[in-house]
Amino acid sequence: SKLTNLGHLEMTWRSRVHFHPLLVRILHKSRLRYYGKPEKKMDMPYQAYFEVADGSGMMSMVLWNSLCPKWYHSMKVGTVLLLDKYAIKTSYPFKTHPTPGDSQMKRFATIEISLNVRDPPTEISIIPEEMVKPEWRLPEVKYRFITRSELDDLPHNHSCDVIGLVTFVGRAERARKREHSEDFWLYRWAHAIDGTSDQPFILELFATSQPDVFERIHPMTYLVCTQMRVIRGLTENPFRTVYLTTSNESQIFITGWHKGQPYTKDAKVKNFIQWTKLQSEADQIRKTVIGGYYPFPRPPGSFLKY
Repeated sequence: SKLTNLGHLEMTWRSRVHFHPLLVRILHKSRLRYYGKPEKKMDMPYQAYFEVADGSGMMSMVLWNSLCPKWYHSMKVGTVLLLDKYAIKTSYPFKTHPTPGDSQMKRFATIEISLNVRDPPTEISIIPEEMVKPEWRLPEVKYRFITRSELDDLPHNHSCDVIGLVTFVGRAERARKREHSEDFWLYRWAHAIDGTSDQPFILELFATSQPDVFERIHPMTYLVCTQMRVIRGLTENPFRTVYLTTSNESQIFITGWHKGQPYTKDAKVKNFIQWTKLQSEADQIRKTVIGGYYPFPRPPGSFLKY
């Protein structure tokens, strides 16, 4: 069957009811969202956003309801999808957007692809990477890795990816999503070093719909965090309080989960791996800490400085 592309979809979607199949690569993936309410009876009120791209540009794709438990975990960043019998909707205006690794890529922001179990029942196929052909012109996943030495020069809210050797990981903590709300965010703090600075990355890691990874972060693991945001200026000395926090599109990976991930080809990731090969494991283990309460920003050394 004839394929279409995202650019053509944006131009013609209002005049069509049925659309040709699409071949796209996933570039970004949001955390899974539960939108159930006690008064509404829905079987599986889940939703997840993806940013997908082909040779013409990038567009949001939404996975709905019972398709989420079926497909969410197999739809990874870098996965190539063949989509048929999908719907096109006008974009939801208030959702978050990741920062694309390729700033030149065209973003089609007016519409989004909707994948649902009915109306119409979407057909989803995952194309193995070894079967992907160059003539499909699917973009590669690009990243924005930074080193710890570069962090101090980055502005507040800058988006970046990081890799480091974990030297500290705190216990999992909860924060209310809203005041008086019964919903909580789950998060934990971590420190990671990359050899470019005597200071670690300070990472505020909210659960990213990857419980198997989130629960297994431990000292001496190689930690990759994508789509992180720079937070600075909590105190008068901005360098002391710069840290990174996850965004809605962040993904975290630890040793054992890196194989096959697109970032393994990135130059800064390769440099980090070279640095780790020069380190003494025994020396690094002596510097590691796990658990405990982690107040941040750290309180001053004396009451006079409050």
